[in-house]
Amino acid sequence: MAGVILKIMTNIALIGCTGSIGRQAADVVRRYPDRFRFTALACGKRAGELIALCREFRPLLAYCEAPFDPPAGVKAVKDKTELFAGCDVALIAAGGFTGLAYTLAAIEAGKKIALANKESLVCGGELVMRAAKEKGVEIVPVDSEHSAIFQCLSYRCDAAFEKLVLTASGGPFLHKSKEELAHVTVRDALHHPTWKMGPKITVDSATLLNKGFEVIEAKWLYGAPLEKIGTVVHPESIVHSLVYFSDGAALAQLGYPDMRVPIQLALTYPERLPCAPMLDLTQIGTLSFLPFPEDKFPCFTLAIDAARAGGTMPAVLNAAGEIAVQAFLAGCITFSAIADTIQDALGAFARENAESYDQLAETDARARAHAKAFIYGSSAS
Repeated sequence: MAGVILKIMTNIALIGCTGSIGRQAADVVRRYPDRFRFTALACGKRAGELIALCREFRPLLAYCEAPFDPPAGVKAVKDKTELFAGCDVALIAAGGFTGLAYTLAAIEAGKKIALANKESLVCGGELVMRAAKEKGVEIVPVDSEHSAIFQCLSYRCDAAFEKLVLTASGGPFLHKSKEELAHVTVRDALHHPTWKMGPKITVDSATLLNKGFEVIEAKWLYGAPLEKIGTVVHPESIVHSLVYFSDGAALAQLGYPDMRVPIQLALTYPERLPCAPMLDLTQIGTLSFLPFPEDKFPCFTLAIDAARAGGTMPAVLNAAGEIAVQAFLAGCITFSAIADTIQDALGAFARENAESYDQLAETDARARAHAKAFIYGSSAS
């Protein structure tokens, strides 16, 4: 009928519903209940939060690693692969290495992926991209930096470019010396100047390991050699990344730091829906850009070294990083010891070609055990 606009409902399987990205994804669905619906919700061990979300959104399916009793009408599944039945898009927002299994399962089910889990590409980029190509599955980035690049490339991960430049706020310790970094506290590290995130990614942003992860993501998402991926510090977090082209032109995506924007766009592009306040450049005044301080933040350099080595080494990098950040948050090691733990693990493992998920899972387990022994002693379990 002429003049009638049909609104298409998007069915979403949200993996990692109780984390920072998951909670913001719920905000998007609350704002547009006539456009988005959760068909499945999954989380780690926060059963109480999952039950509350099930009562609110009434998904068909739910999964939790801890025992839980879902509300009437919601089926608790035991097999993760069942979560993707009936969805149009899988929003993978689980934290850490565990997200890789979900990403591969969603690809096997032939579902479009809205990818917020960095570790899927950091640890298993070769496996993920190969499987996605074989299945004809689209992977849409949710990270603010990679969403920015995706937008600048006109929503094409295979578009031509000369260079990708990822912006970094610099975190809470940008202006601290190496000596001062040895004495920062957990509270200091969790006080990010521009973004509100979960504890793990906030610490990774403080060490700049997170930016190294994003370089690895860019390598896989856009088929970019490492020499075509740059980084720059942008403390205001308004320019989310840039793309340079062969004629010297550069495109950038700007906006206030709000993760709901890239989450929503991953679900709706090329359509855009109201989400965040319009950017007022006169209110911001100045946008500054600084050289990337690799000398003070060895975790970034270690990530690039692992990226160059390839194979299983990025999985070792991630596993050691996860254990080290857990230990730092628990007050067991210093901020500087995070890099020491990662460096020790990378030096202890030989590179292998990444052949399968089971191989990566075994590498992940061994690297975690090694990192624990380095931190707590050989008796660590």
